[in-house]
This record gives sequence, C-alpha cells and structure tokens, in this order.
Amino acid sequence: MKKALITGITGQDASYLAEFLLTKGYKVYGTTRRSSTVNNERIQHIEDKIEIIPADLLDDTSIVNAIRESNPDEVYNLAAQSFVKTSWNQPVLTGEFTGLGVTRMLEAIRSVNPKIKFYQASSSEMFGKVTETPQKETTRFHPRSPYGVAKVYGHYITLNYRESYNLFACSGILFNHESPRRGLEFVTRKISNAAARISLGKQDKLELGSLEPKRDWGFAGDYVEAMWLMLQQENPDDFVISTGENHSVKEFVELAFGIVGIKDWKKHVVSNHEKYLRPAEVDYLIGDYSKAKKVLNWEPKTSFKQLVEMMVQADIEREKEINK
Repeated sequence: MKKALITGITGQDASYLAEFLLTKGYKVYGTTRRSSTVNNERIQHIEDKIEIIPADLLDDTSIVNAIRESNPDEVYNLAAQSFVKTSWNQPVLTGEFTGLGVTRMLEAIRSVNPKIKFYQASSSEMFGKVTETPQKETTRFHPRSPYGVAKVYGHYITLNYRESYNLFACSGILFNHESPRRGLEFVTRKISNAAARISLGKQDKLELGSLEPKRDWGFAGDYVEAMWLMLQQENPDDFVISTGENHSVKEFVELAFGIVGIKDWKKHVVSNHEKYLRPAEVDYLIGDYSKAKKVLNWEPKTSFKQLVEMMVQADIEREKEINK
C-alpha cells in the first residue's frame, strides 16, 4: 500500500486530495497545526480513514517527526498562509509559512528519506503583473503581493532542491480553483454564499471590491488529480494547471444570482473599490495547460457554469440546514 503525507489536511485542496488518494488505495496521513479550536469540517466524512499528525511549517522538528512517523512515498505540501489579502497585513508570517516552510519540508525529506516524492503547491499569483498571455511554465514571474512573492520563493527552492540534490520534487502552478469547500473569505464563496442567503431572504446586500478582475477559475476536485499525476511520472517537472479560459468577478456574480432566479443582481451588489483596494492588484490571469494535457494526459472536467452552480447549490443546502 502506497503512503502519502498531506500538509494542511483541513484545507480545501487537501480534503479533495485525501479523498482522491483513498480511492487509489493509499494510506493517507495529514498534518494539522495545533489550535484551541478544531476545524475539521472539510474532512469530517473521511476522518476515520486518515491519520492526523500534529505538525507546523514553522517548526522543523515537528516536520521531521511527521515524515518519520508516516514514512510516506509521497509528500504533498498544501499548507500555507493562502489568503492574498492577509499577506498584506501579515507579510513576514506569510513569508515564513508560504516561503520558508517549503525549505523546511524539503530539508526534512532530504534528511529522513531523499527517495520521497515531493509536490509543492505553486500559484498563478506568481505571474502577477502578467508579461504574456496566456501564462505558461516559461512565463516570467512578477508577483504583486507578499503571498505571490512567498510562492515564488517556494517554487524556486523546490526547483533548486531538485537540481541540487536530485530530489523528485515538482511544482504545480495552479490557477484559481474553487469548490463548495472554499473559505468564506474568498470572493467566489462570498458570492455563492450571498446569492444563496439573499434568495432565502437571510441577507439583502453583498459588498465586493472591483467587479472587473478576470481569473481562470477551475474546480479544486479536478486539480488534485493533476497533483497526483505529477508524482507518477518518470521525471519530476513543473506544470501549469488551469482551464484555459477566464471570467470576470462580474460574470461570477451574474451567473450565481441567475441560478437563484435573481436577474437584477445590481439591486443587491455594492462595489466598494476603496475598501477592498490593495497596494498592488492582479487584474488578468489565464493559464495555458497544454503541457499538462500532453505529458500528464490531464484536462479540466468541470466547466465554469458547473462550478458556480455546484457552489451556489451547496450554499443553499447549507443555509437550509441551519434553519432545521
């Protein structure tokens, strides 16, 4: 039986990846940080099938212990401070978790068992102020947030350990990927949740920043398969994972409100540019996943419309459950 260790097991991507690996017959271990409140909502349905190990990306010893205890064939590093807005308020902490945390993981693997295959969660935010469209593996990085900068460090340290120590270390440059398990602080879930609540009479207004930025939005459940496929190849490499199309925040809003039967969404949506303005913005992202299609035989299965419908319907069900 193959064994995998997933950092940040309580997160969106990790929960889908754990599900996927269980279907492949893996023994799945997951790390989680010690906190006073336990938030295992995303993995409740599989908690009895996985083994959770306390570990922290800021603590070298706990990482080494987690790798020794799980003795994995594969490590998926999905733990990070992953919210772009927070990275402006906590830039040093973001650098520690999202950047240096990757080095700690790689060093632990190198010292415990260099044969372990490693996956690093890179991000389209590394492209930032894009220099070419669409963005592919060779596109120059120009990050526009402390989060994006930290991800660039994580990406290059992974490449560095691959080339310097011959580790099987890959980075997946994932474009925005959403799901019903997305945190409420992210704009997509904020929209789907508000559409559900407004349709049920629980809320009247939704406040957003600019409606113009465009993102390449896919389904997290599709993207975790690509992570796994990268570690099944003969040689380690980096891949852009995306849908190859992008949509504005406005399109997401229109579709979400249309699903619940609200045609005049403008009555409910307030665009507050000033409140949500960041020191630097990323306006336009669209990925070219042709390398992943050719080498991994991977492509997205879920359309933008299907993704938005899935999220809105899940939020409607959640809100109805609250009333019971």
